[in-house]
Amino acid sequence: MFDVLLTESERKIRDEVRIFVRDQVDPDLIIRMDGNEQEYPYDFVKAVTKANLIGLRFPKKYNGRGLNWVSEMLAIEEVGILGIALGCAYSLPSIVCEAIDKFGTEDQKRNYIAPTLRGEKICAEGLTEPRGGSDFFGTITSAVPRGDHFLINGEKRFVAGGIGADYFLIYARTNPQAAAHESLSAFLVDRDMGVEVDEHYSLMGCRGMGAARIILKDVEVPNQNLIGQLHGATPIFNAMMVPERLTSAAGAIGLGRAALEIAIRYAARREAFGKTISRFEGISFKIANCATALDAARGLVYRAARLADNNTPSRKAVSQAKLFATEACYQTVSESMQILGGIGYTDVYPIERLFRDARLATIWTGSSEIMRLTIQSDIFKEVLKEERGTKRDVELDTSGAGKTAEKVYREDPARYHPKKD
Repeated sequence: MFDVLLTESERKIRDEVRIFVRDQVDPDLIIRMDGNEQEYPYDFVKAVTKANLIGLRFPKKYNGRGLNWVSEMLAIEEVGILGIALGCAYSLPSIVCEAIDKFGTEDQKRNYIAPTLRGEKICAEGLTEPRGGSDFFGTITSAVPRGDHFLINGEKRFVAGGIGADYFLIYARTNPQAAAHESLSAFLVDRDMGVEVDEHYSLMGCRGMGAARIILKDVEVPNQNLIGQLHGATPIFNAMMVPERLTSAAGAIGLGRAALEIAIRYAARREAFGKTISRFEGISFKIANCATALDAARGLVYRAARLADNNTPSRKAVSQAKLFATEACYQTVSESMQILGGIGYTDVYPIERLFRDARLATIWTGSSEIMRLTIQSDIFKEVLKEERGTKRDVELDTSGAGKTAEKVYREDPARYHPKKD
């Protein structure tokens, strides 16, 4: 049982959220969202904030609960059972408010974090631009200082919650002459400052979350809405990626768990050739593999969360958690559909909705390819770190990593094949 790794308080908050998901979320809401009959889950946000179950990590004075990262991951796993859209609505305050909490002023925390966690304001983030997705530091949205304000021009696409948001966390280029990592700044931009919601995307999954393209044309943003230092967006972005990717990972576990439980119950009742299909290894082995993959994903997610709780967040650990959990989720939902057979491909069971949702998990908040790129880069740095400052001092960029390893092997092959005494 995974419970042996949790404290009593962590189990308690998990059970509290589990009961909320079971008793306080109207199933019809999910049906309306998936049928594009509701553009944003306002009722869900109101209910979860009223229960004081959102933004669990943030200080109590801002309406948080002052809990740890593990507690929040447990909560999002439970909400993830409902699907990726409600999981996203639940996670966004954790992501956006992380930037404000770590880098914002006291006024920004009072004016944005507190009302967000009370359900009075809805937040969203503007990261992706039409010219590219993963190339975040290639942002071309600009912010030009004009006395007591900045003039922001640009557009962002795939803004989850863009339809319902009252304010956006926007990254914009403030120093075009500087290197990419030293040229961006982060701003809090209220919708009524002139943000135009230009398009509501029709998505394969994650429906009812109000994904939109937003346009900023000469939007005047007061200087006091700059988060952190001017040209100092890089550490803000890096900090936001911890909750962004961990919540995606934990939510995916919940989504996969929901699909697998449906498949298990179906297999235990469906009969073929005179016995339930759970008796066939072709079915039961799929269930065993999926259950193992989801438990392994939990290990990676909660390890990364423990590191964050110890104030030592690891980019590699977070990336491994996001990569493995989202791919395990997608495989689990796919195998669950296979277990149900043809009926799983209909809307009689929610497997097909979960399948559409699961496909997005491996793309957003950093695709699986970006996660692998990050992981391999950090692994090479870790392994070759000991070479620094020695005669084998090497350049640790990823493009030369293979040559570096070959060079080390050539100079000291005994290191890899020590002689026996």
